[in-house]
Amino acid sequence: MAVDFRAKQAEFAAYIRDPQHNPAPADVAPERMAMYRELFFNNIDSFLSTSFPVLRTLFDDQQWLALATDFFASHRCQTPYFSEIAEEFLAYLQQRQQPGDYPFLWELAHYEWVELALAIAKDEPLFASDALLADFERQTLTVSPLAWLLAYQYPVQQISAQFLPVVPPAQPTYLVVYRDAEHEVHFMQAAALTFRLLQLLERQAGTAREAVTQLVAEMPGSDIDSLLPHALSSLWEMAVKGIIVAA
Repeated sequence: MAVDFRAKQAEFAAYIRDPQHNPAPADVAPERMAMYRELFFNNIDSFLSTSFPVLRTLFDDQQWLALATDFFASHRCQTPYFSEIAEEFLAYLQQRQQPGDYPFLWELAHYEWVELALAIAKDEPLFASDALLADFERQTLTVSPLAWLLAYQYPVQQISAQFLPVVPPAQPTYLVVYRDAEHEVHFMQAAALTFRLLQLLERQAGTAREAVTQLVAEMPGSDIDSLLPHALSSLWEMAVKGIIVAA
């Protein structure tokens, strides 16, 4: 008998994804289907647990199993790459609306995902040279493509099983995550003004003075002479780390 391969494949996959609502293929031994189901699901579950270690600690085993099972059954991934499953999980969490979910659930997951995403990012910027640092004030600067500016409602870097905020604080949390020349990923908390300065340079490359001039225009009562020395010092330190690079 001719077999419709696509139909058989869809039947096979539907059972593996959600055996509670899809019958097993009649021509495959039940114990074999159970083995396939366990292998596929355990791979996904293991990858999620590894990619989101803090998030995992906030759930007991039964709660985490329910979350991973629902993701596996209901979310339609748009990528065939295993390394991008974590990003698919983010998309799943963004659409998920379940009573009792932590209000910071997506932000914490995003914060944890960033480390993996930046570690495998393909950008290769030129890091600060001696010439750049020696004549820093006159250089045209921008933010490295391997430095990402993150703003969260919740202090995600502090969240743990012992600290579960219900209401976001008055001030957002500003973070810069960057990959250095040795391909190590680092997180750095930034003050609001420093973060805004980086946003301006990311939007349009320019000298430190040009960026501070734009910043002053947004802050009535401030002046460039008082802000520029601090800005130069902060940006120079970030250039050494690889956050700021020559445009």
